[in-house]
Amino acid sequence: MAPRSTDIIASLAKGLRVLECFGAASPRLSITDVAARTGLDRATARRCLLTLHHEGYAEYDGKFFTLTPRTLRLGMGALAALPLPQIVQPWLDQLTETIGQSCSVSVLDGSEIVYLARAAQKRVMSIGLMPGTRLPAHCTSMGRVLLAALPEAEARALIEGADLSPRTPRSLTDPDEIMAEIARVRTQGYALIDQEVEMGLRSLAVPLFDTHSRTIAALNTGMAATQDSAEALVTAYLPALKKVQSGLKRAL
Repeated sequence: MAPRSTDIIASLAKGLRVLECFGAASPRLSITDVAARTGLDRATARRCLLTLHHEGYAEYDGKFFTLTPRTLRLGMGALAALPLPQIVQPWLDQLTETIGQSCSVSVLDGSEIVYLARAAQKRVMSIGLMPGTRLPAHCTSMGRVLLAALPEAEARALIEGADLSPRTPRSLTDPDEIMAEIARVRTQGYALIDQEVEMGLRSLAVPLFDTHSRTIAALNTGMAATQDSAEALVTAYLPALKKVQSGLKRAL
């Protein structure tokens, strides 16, 4: 049942839009920046930001606002309440020990993936990956697996609306080329990424299904790029990923 307009707190919705403005690429924002990003008028953006500052969710230096660690309570509390991370974590731990590589599980949120669980064997990216980390879906192995599970028109709409700025010289930036890769993933049942997110990093991902064979998340492993071909990862690691995929289908 759709909520009535009188059931919606507009000021809360505006505050959430302001919170979502901040990210790794935009950690410090002025009132003008936030107004432009949210479409709110400057006075409303100012009140939202000052409220966040008053409640301890943002710091203010007189010009720029930055979020404080207190905001982690919101995201981490939500993650902790989800059953999926609790179910997959033991499987991730075992998989990481078995193959000697870091493994993760994520879900799709718009044009990004959100990490829900991770078992780290070694650090392979320059940024630290942890539950709550967000990355572009179109150039990540888990993102392509999750996009492949969507109707083609929906996946294309997400890609065409995403920031396709290249992260490395190998990154695909043309929507048609990305859609072609997603079609390949849909056919073969896994995604292989070779240094599109970060130079020196390769990753392999498979979908995670529930008992009704619906894709509800993605599982991947990442490792440093070596002289071996990227395709060698499929032979080396796909059977182990598929085994966990099968086991979790019975558990989810």
